[in-house]
Formats: sequence, C-alpha cells, structure tokens
Amino acid sequence: MMQEENYNREPQEEIFSKRVRAGKRTYFFDVKATRNSDYYITITESKRSKYDDGTFVKMKIHLYKEDFNKFSDGLSETIGHVKSHLLPEYNFDEYDKPEEEQG
Repeated sequence: MMQEENYNREPQEEIFSKRVRAGKRTYFFDVKATRNSDYYITITESKRSKYDDGTFVKMKIHLYKEDFNKFSDGLSETIGHVKSHLLPEYNFDEYDKPEEEQG
C-alpha cells in the first residue's frame, strides 16, 4: 500500500547550513535529515523581489544522496566548459573578494 505524502508536516532537522552571498543573490546549501536518519541537500536561491516591496523570491531544489555524484560532476563540467571554452579571458576571481571590498 502506498503511503500518501504529507506536505504539511514540520520541516526536517537541519544538520549543516552554508550561506553564499553573491551580489544581488544569496544561495543557501542546507543538509537536512529525514525521520529515517537519511540525508539530503536543499539548494535555495534568494533574491529581492523585482517589485521592490521588501520581499524575497526563493527558488529551491532538493538533492538526494543517490544524485550527489551526478549532480556534482554535471555542475563541475558545466562550469569548467563556460570558464575554459566560452569565457577563457574572463577573470572569475574578481568576485571572490570579501563583500566589503566589492563596489
């Protein structure tokens, strides 16, 4: 018998969180645990609403352990392609400065 998903349940326990501020966007990488002590990652992009009303728009994906390697490999390959083939002369390191040093 299939068990029906309960989408109104309490959020699962958060184990680890990493916030990455990137210009007008902030990314959150959160490790969470299920009730069965299994782990997954949520990746959230947060940015100010285009309506300048003080609200934020959030987009979220869930990444499950069986997909970690494929996701990581695909992301690395895609970033590598852009850096080496599409924008080889671009200085990606300029964005690695601490926020207070950026204009």
